Amino acid sequence: MGRPGLLIMDLINDVVHPDGTYAREGYADQVARRGVLRNAARAADLARGAGIPVVHVTVGFSAGYPEWPASSSVFAPCRDEGRLLLGAWGTQQHETVRPKEGEVLVSKHRLSPFHGTSLDLLLRAQDIDTVLLAGVSTDLVVMSAAREAHDRDYRVQVLEDATASRTDELHDAAVMLLARTATVTTVDQAFGR
Repeated sequence: MGRPGLLIMDLINDVVHPDGTYAREGYADQVARRGVLRNAARAADLARGAGIPVVHVTVGFSAGYPEWPASSSVFAPCRDEGRLLLGAWGTQQHETVRPKEGEVLVSKHRLSPFHGTSLDLLLRAQDIDTVLLAGVSTDLVVMSAAREAHDRDYRVQVLEDATASRTDELHDAAVMLLARTATVTTVDQAFGR
């Protein structure tokens, strides 16, 4: 592995907190059962201890939803239901994995954390050539990040125990596909524990 960076993606209240709008659709149960928040927090602590940059990614839209993609089946309900509004409680990082001082928070308006953001520039400016991926959901943001990172010539490691989907079936299918372009590992394995 070259110089790694840890991406903690979409571990926001709307998705992982039991009171979140998406969380109630199955995500909160899966996150709790799989220990995703605990494992992602552990990954962040291990990364910080090893001098590995931690980058937080959140999905959301500005007031008035000017970036909202009307044609997206994933984001269709956001504007009408007031979901994923940047700056609101729902798009704040869950308290378990909040950024520490000096850590970057990247806001995105699509599934991929690379699409329309400065993420690639931030990683390359720090000479990062390997991304460690944690987040929800495995079949959406994690898969999008892994594929785009792969195509941008990063080494990709998916921290499987720090990811979840709405259902076991979606998670398992995503992990199977991710293994085609990424190394699927665990927090402990990735950090040599």
